[in-house]
Amino acid sequence: MNEPLLFYALAVPAVVLLGLSKGGFAGLGALALPMLALAISPVRAAAILLPILIVQDVVGVWAFRRDWDAAILGWMLPGAGVGIVLGYLFAAQVSTAAVLALVGAISVLFGLYRLWSERRGTVAVAAQAPGWVGSLLGIASGFTSQIAHAGQPPFQVYVLPRRLPRDVLVGTTAIFFAAVNWAKVPAYWALGQFDRDTLGVAALLLPVAIASTFAGVWLVRRVSPERFYTAIYTLMVLVGVKLIWDALA
Repeated sequence: MNEPLLFYALAVPAVVLLGLSKGGFAGLGALALPMLALAISPVRAAAILLPILIVQDVVGVWAFRRDWDAAILGWMLPGAGVGIVLGYLFAAQVSTAAVLALVGAISVLFGLYRLWSERRGTVAVAAQAPGWVGSLLGIASGFTSQIAHAGQPPFQVYVLPRRLPRDVLVGTTAIFFAAVNWAKVPAYWALGQFDRDTLGVAALLLPVAIASTFAGVWLVRRVSPERFYTAIYTLMVLVGVKLIWDALA
């Protein structure tokens, strides 16, 4: 567990962002891996973050356990499983930077489009997207989550235009990514990424992870539904710009 001081200086705010994301401010968590990759390899960073994500998922699912959409999960989770398998099979051939750049571009374009649509008061066609589109985006979400813990944007492209009640959106997101993160464990284990040092560093960061997730839950319940969606779309744009910048750098 002899990580450099720079790692912990980056890891603590990265885990806080993950906690806020798991608490309901979806999208912020996509910044965690690029932040840690400034100090350690992206592969090791992803392995450290996965146990933290799983613990944070427990808090998020428990907090919103009564609010979730079964239809969305039914369409998207099987696709996510396929995406995780594809991510495992092609991990060695896929550039993490390329994945981050693609996810970032999707986040920026979709976030800007939704902000523009809502400002004009127009109804997005995507709100009526059939279930098979959700399955395809589930595959994309599982794949990008397996490669770089960046599964939020594809998930949000399908789910956000449906304008679910705030707590239903947060609960559905929590359950979806809890299932996705557990499904990634065998692949990470098979790739030998869970050594003693990795798990030890993750354990050191758990108090910050749990506290920040509870803070996210507390904060999101005090934001009006209208402002909540505007905040999520704005976060998508900002996070997307950061992901593209990190990928190019």
